[in-house]
Amino acid sequence: MFATEYYYLVAGLREWTLDSDTKGFDAREIIDDIVEELTKRDREAVRLLYAYYDCENIIARYVKRDRHNPLGNLSKEDIEAVIVERNYSMLPKRMAKVIKNYVEVDDDDRDEDIVLDDSFEHALYNAYYEELANSKCRFLKGWGEFDRNLRNIAASIAAREAGRAIGDVVVGGGDVVEQLKRSSAADFGLRGELPYIDAVITAVSDERNIVEKERKIDAIRWSEAEEIATFDFFNINYILSYLVKVNIVARWMMLSPEVGREMLDRLMRELDAKELVNKQ
Repeated sequence: MFATEYYYLVAGLREWTLDSDTKGFDAREIIDDIVEELTKRDREAVRLLYAYYDCENIIARYVKRDRHNPLGNLSKEDIEAVIVERNYSMLPKRMAKVIKNYVEVDDDDRDEDIVLDDSFEHALYNAYYEELANSKCRFLKGWGEFDRNLRNIAASIAAREAGRAIGDVVVGGGDVVEQLKRSSAADFGLRGELPYIDAVITAVSDERNIVEKERKIDAIRWSEAEEIATFDFFNINYILSYLVKVNIVARWMMLSPEVGREMLDRLMRELDAKELVNKQ
């Protein structure tokens, strides 16, 4: 099946971004405006990208923490419906299954064959990454693999420095996870497999300034989002790459407006460059 090309949508991204900036950079508004222009299949791809924030919000509610990321698909009321009313229909099936198993763990009629051998947080994030791995969208597949690896590497470095078992902090399985668990090498023996491993190690191990550390990690994310969609210009892969960058800008607008402004300027420069290329 051929991918839908969104020529006018991509051409308008610069104006939408600029317009949102004049209102205080409303990432949610940008996302909603874009989604309105997409096919049903591509809307689902965007929704799956933002299900990561649903995981964050569901975990926060599960442990009774008063925190809600507005980038998630589900509102606070929706999250209540999931946890309290046990309405799992709004969630991807793998995530819904995990939540059901943990929320209903004390029910008398629960399936006794279900063994909960992982933390709720790890189980839910693993389900999310499995959803991405099974997506038909090339960007989501690539992004899911990268993002899980990045987070697992960062967690493994921190665990190693703290003397904790790496198996307790990584999400999911696979060759990279097994290498993280068993390798004693500084780069976990992954330098030849993951081109960004050195940048992650430098950011996590060598940078003691927490703001600068997070900034360097997000710079890796930004570059990888660009890399995955290198040869995509008007399709859903390009739009998802753009939205990953919007998410990063939105995060930094809250953490450090100065850094957020730098990242927004970078996004605008990239959109300007794309506009010039498209006109040639």
